[in-house]
This record gives sequence, C-alpha cells and structure tokens, in this order.
Amino acid sequence: MTDIMTMLTTLRRPRLLIRAARFGLNDYNRNRDLKRLTRSLTTPSPERALSTLIEEEARLEETRRAGDASYSVKRHVELLIAVMGEARLLPPKQRTA
Repeated sequence: MTDIMTMLTTLRRPRLLIRAARFGLNDYNRNRDLKRLTRSLTTPSPERALSTLIEEEARLEETRRAGDASYSVKRHVELLIAVMGEARLLPPKQRTA
C-alpha cells in the first residue's frame, strides 16, 4: 500500500487536468464508472482499483507527453476522477502512511 500512497503523493499533472478531475469528482459513481474504467466485471476493492487506475493513468500520461494522436483527454480526466474517488475510500491509516 505504501507504494500506492507514494505514487499518489508524487503524482504531478497539468493543472487543467487536475481541475477538470476535481470538478467531475462529485459525479463519480464507483459502481458505474469503475467497472468500465478497469474493464472488470466486478467492482474491485479501493486498493486494487487504485493499482489498476494508476498504471493506466501512467500509460496515458506517457502518450500525452509523447504527443501521440491516440491520446484521449476524456479518458485521462475520467481516470484521474476515479483515482481521486478511490483514494478517498482508503482507510485513514493508509491515506497518511
């Protein structure tokens, strides 16, 4: 878990992406959105979901930085919304570790 928290605390993205994700956080529905974003049939635990989401977000960040035409801003914002939403579900001990 420490690895996930370290990754979350060191995550640096453009301000516009973060602002868009924060704006969309109120509409985040774990049961609806998480299955689609993680391509899973069941809703994973927050820890497992964060692992998957962080890996996928990192791939998208590489695509964005490379200037690849396949980059999707929409998907990137959706992933950041989910990362923020799932991080809120971690027990307080894990969030501060």
